[in-house]
Amino acid sequence: MRPLTRTVNQLLPLLALFLTACITSPSFDYTAFRAHKPRSILVLPPVNKTTDVNAPYTYLSTITQPLAECGYYVFPVAVVDAYMKENGLPSADEMHGVSLAKIRQIIGADAVLYVTIEEWGQKYIVIQSVTIINATAKLVDTATGTVIWEGKQSVSRGSGGGGDPVAMLITAAVTQVMNSMVDYTHDLSRQANYQMVYDPNEGFLAGPYLPPTQSGHCGTN
Repeated sequence: MRPLTRTVNQLLPLLALFLTACITSPSFDYTAFRAHKPRSILVLPPVNKTTDVNAPYTYLSTITQPLAECGYYVFPVAVVDAYMKENGLPSADEMHGVSLAKIRQIIGADAVLYVTIEEWGQKYIVIQSVTIINATAKLVDTATGTVIWEGKQSVSRGSGGGGDPVAMLITAAVTQVMNSMVDYTHDLSRQANYQMVYDPNEGFLAGPYLPPTQSGHCGTN
């Protein structure tokens, strides 16, 4: 029995290492984020790949608060949108094409947050009604063009009927009618942005306008 016991004892560290590797999700590489240390962020209107024309402005209305609470100065999104349009850039695609050097020179932002909305709004999937928001984002340093952070946002809100197909069908139909009267995307957008900024593993690092005692990720303070 001793050789067997010795073999088991030798395998235990390997097993623990294997389980740790399986359980622990890789964290985002913050080397560039720490190197550039942005103080101010300009959020451009998102590129909208959906049919909901209100999606970009609903998104914009929910992004400033979590970034500001994380310790960054955020340029007023409505003012930036109006300024861009007044200067011959009526669409988000055109705004995203503005050179970083121009943004830094004219507006003075340390970094720009680019967002693309992939999915937005209600979907009726067989016997389930679901409201979905999917978006991707990247934070780019205006001085060097370096992508210092990037992430994804994905939240949904759905309803069924507890396993009974008839009940699920009725519940989904009622939910669809209610969703047509009440727009849940604003709340979901707020939730998505807070998750994006405050994710303890892949969210934003604490900004310079937080107290010195608050460092690391915003989600861990």
